[in-house]
Amino acid sequence: MSDAAKVGGQVGARTGGVLAATCISTLVVNANTSAVSILLPAISEDTGTSVTTLQWAVTGYSLVGAAVIVTSGSLGDVFGRRRVFQLGLLLFVASCVMIALAGSGGMVIAGRVIQGASGATILACGLSLLSVANSGDAQLRAVSLWGAAAAVGAAAGPLVGGVLVDVTGWQGLFWIDAGIAVLCMVLTALTVAESRDPDRPRTIDYAGTVLIALTLTPLILGVTKSGDWGWFSVATLGCFAISVGAAVAFVVVEGRVAVPLVDLALLRNRVLVGSTIAILIGAGTINGLMYLLSLYFQDPATLGFSPLQAGLATLPATVGLVVIAPLVPRLAAKIGGRQTIGLGFALTTAGFVLVGFVDASWLYPAFLLPLVAIAVGMGLSNGPASAAATAAVPENQVGGASGISNMARYVGAAVATALAATIYGNVIASRTAAGAVQGDALASGLAAAAWMMAIFSLLGVLMAVVMGRHRAAKGTLDDAAAAAAAVSFTLPTSATAGQTGSDRG
Repeated sequence: MSDAAKVGGQVGARTGGVLAATCISTLVVNANTSAVSILLPAISEDTGTSVTTLQWAVTGYSLVGAAVIVTSGSLGDVFGRRRVFQLGLLLFVASCVMIALAGSGGMVIAGRVIQGASGATILACGLSLLSVANSGDAQLRAVSLWGAAAAVGAAAGPLVGGVLVDVTGWQGLFWIDAGIAVLCMVLTALTVAESRDPDRPRTIDYAGTVLIALTLTPLILGVTKSGDWGWFSVATLGCFAISVGAAVAFVVVEGRVAVPLVDLALLRNRVLVGSTIAILIGAGTINGLMYLLSLYFQDPATLGFSPLQAGLATLPATVGLVVIAPLVPRLAAKIGGRQTIGLGFALTTAGFVLVGFVDASWLYPAFLLPLVAIAVGMGLSNGPASAAATAAVPENQVGGASGISNMARYVGAAVATALAATIYGNVIASRTAAGAVQGDALASGLAAAAWMMAIFSLLGVLMAVVMGRHRAAKGTLDDAAAAAAAVSFTLPTSATAGQTGSDRG
């Protein structure tokens, strides 16, 4: 064999190793994230912690992810992408072991907070490693496969979680995920070369990261505890005041640091702002819905499903979203991106309105039509909104726009889930205190939360109008993969600045 052939084989093996390590880790992170809501009733029963408190296992994950998703990418650029990626995997393993061994709800929540940081790091640095290891058409194929892995993980999580609760107990998911993450660490050590961005300033916006967490944490705490404290109590208003103060401080800091977490100048771009709010609404409502349905379907006073049955019951929403998404770019290319986004949010609004009429007598088939409407609507809006975020800015600002949209997903998931859980719990408590039977109280809680999400979805229609015209994706295979991945991450499309038709195939 010639030297050139040997070198080519080594390069092929290395790029294959990078692809395997990043795609597998991304699939596991997304599956783990989407599975947790299904596990909450079982975790509650084992630890004696109320589901209301365990809501922080979901919102805490998203809260920390919002703060870390951009910073972790910056750390990789400065200190080494492989090193930070490995650190993310190590934290993920540690958090999985911590949760699997947890004897209390507090330890589960703490583990999930760590998992939020690790998951965001794995996604951000994994994609960077994959992009650096490949070029040209090979890079497009690799990123498309990464996007497909992210989408499959997000769709499969609730079903996998339901299966494992019945077979191994809820701890099984975290033991298996820890084992897979260890294998990814070994594979990364053997096949992935270190890389940095030598042109990037070495300063990291740590203050911005802390201020995002300080903005979101008291906000979510105030919303969550408002039922106990009262909306106008000193404690609730104090939480909101801290949140507002931190948000103001964040704006001040971002205007002064050398390399800000968020380039505030980008927020003058109407298309980017509109698409980011649309992404936030979409991520928030779908995460809030999955959280509530996981609880409602498993409650003995309603459908009384097992975790496996609940996982199967959510498939029309999770799988439907991923299946419809790859078909959307061609539709958007024909009728326009913002028209597709508006149509998607209109369908989502209709689906939530239908859930708003839920009654304790509903059997599972009554949920199918609204779930399909919500899944199709989310599929229609997610991809074009994500594509618009990177299409609306010059080439040198694509990274910043992508970071803003990715942060918006985490913020939306954290805030909307907390708000939905609060409305659900408060209405149930109020109806129960008024003498309603448990099934009726639960249905009233779900209905109230659904109406709230319908209002948010209607705002998404407004965002589609506000966005205005922008470059449209051509509807290539790479665009389809980016649309499928849009449920969890923004990938470049043929509409992204700097991409040409030949580049995107």
